[in-house]
Amino acid sequence: MRNITILTLGLALGAGGCAAGPDYRAPGQATLGVPEQYYQAPGNAITDAELANWWTQLGDPTLNTLIEKAIGANLDIAQAKARLRQARESLVQSRSQLFPTVEGSAGAGRDFDSDAKDSSRFTLGADAAWEVDLFGGIGRSVEAARADAQASYYDLASVRTAIIAELATNYVQARLAQEQIGIARNTLDIQTENLNIAGWRVQAGLVSSLDEESARAQRAQTAASIAALESSYRAALNRIAVLIGEAPGAATKPLEEGGPIPIAPASLATGIPGDTLRQRPDVRSAERTLAAETARIGVAKAQLFPSLQITGNVGTSALSVGKLTDVITGGLFASLAQIIFDGGQRASEVRAQRAAAQGAFDAYKKSVLTALEDVENALSAVQSARGRTEQFAIALDASSNSALLARSQYQAGLTDFQTLLTAEQSLLSARDGLASAQADQALALIQLYSALGGGWQTMDGTTQ
Repeated sequence: MRNITILTLGLALGAGGCAAGPDYRAPGQATLGVPEQYYQAPGNAITDAELANWWTQLGDPTLNTLIEKAIGANLDIAQAKARLRQARESLVQSRSQLFPTVEGSAGAGRDFDSDAKDSSRFTLGADAAWEVDLFGGIGRSVEAARADAQASYYDLASVRTAIIAELATNYVQARLAQEQIGIARNTLDIQTENLNIAGWRVQAGLVSSLDEESARAQRAQTAASIAALESSYRAALNRIAVLIGEAPGAATKPLEEGGPIPIAPASLATGIPGDTLRQRPDVRSAERTLAAETARIGVAKAQLFPSLQITGNVGTSALSVGKLTDVITGGLFASLAQIIFDGGQRASEVRAQRAAAQGAFDAYKKSVLTALEDVENALSAVQSARGRTEQFAIALDASSNSALLARSQYQAGLTDFQTLLTAEQSLLSARDGLASAQADQALALIQLYSALGGGWQTMDGTTQ
């Protein structure tokens, strides 16, 4: 028996390096369909440092402070950290299968006999079991668990980038709403003055009551728009509060003092499409998921081959504690098992896992193409916002001059109220349009850097 056991151990050690299933290699850019350049940009180089804190390019200290709070207190990020810890513990559990399990036991008893002297009995024992990883199935399961843990890390990074982008978006929208409310209130003051002028001209018999009613209707519409803007503004503030892990209300009180719409820089770096494989955490998570599913092919394939189990035990018993080491007994046993017939179940599991790996590859490729789509859409949004800002600046200048002339001419009785009404409406539209275009420039920057995968590069190493 001893010779057989030694021979079995030798076979186990010799076969330990044999791993079932394919060795994983990450797909290349050509396989994933990644172009050399973005269609709408030359691809200026961009560093991890620029991506890591991209929001600082907006030059808004209040926004910087809010984002730092969100990184530390957001509850979605906290949940993602918990999932990462859970995945890492699963890796520890998988690794434990590579080692023997040992159980110890101890006992004590007292025998009573009316015809003899009472006696005590003590026992000590230990049992060990080890499944030898003959064909690498356990090693592949550890490989899969490691890839799953890495995917969870990148999932955490994805949540972080999404929260940063969402907070920045709501901040810009809040500042835009503040600007639009100010424009509407200023316009309301002018329209109140127009209403007073129209009423005076009606009383003087210079015009019909139609002018006064038109002025009253215009003023009421502007007043109604202020209520809608204030509702949107409050919703943005409430969302910001939740994103930084606090209740709506007092948390965003400092923002109510007002502030300018963040200004996007004139030039933006994008890098090249190949960078998305490294920068986008969701893409990297999909790649790690592909690696895990590929490793599980080996796990399934190893079930087709024999399994080797080595067990052993050691024990002793004595009538006193001091004599427990006098006689020690034990044994070592090796067993080899092989499935002879299972109706094709295990072969089917291998095929099913190959299909799962193919699906993971398709999901990975889709995540790459989606990332490229996001960047191209963001680049288009940047160009569109810049063009509209330039044109609305021209429209505002012309509308301001037109409204000024129309107001003075109406007061002098040289034009009708409808002309003034049209000029005032054009001015309000131009002011709103320019504010929206400026906000859209900032939002396009947020969209672009979110698409590029910015915001996680300096993530705390303790979570990695």
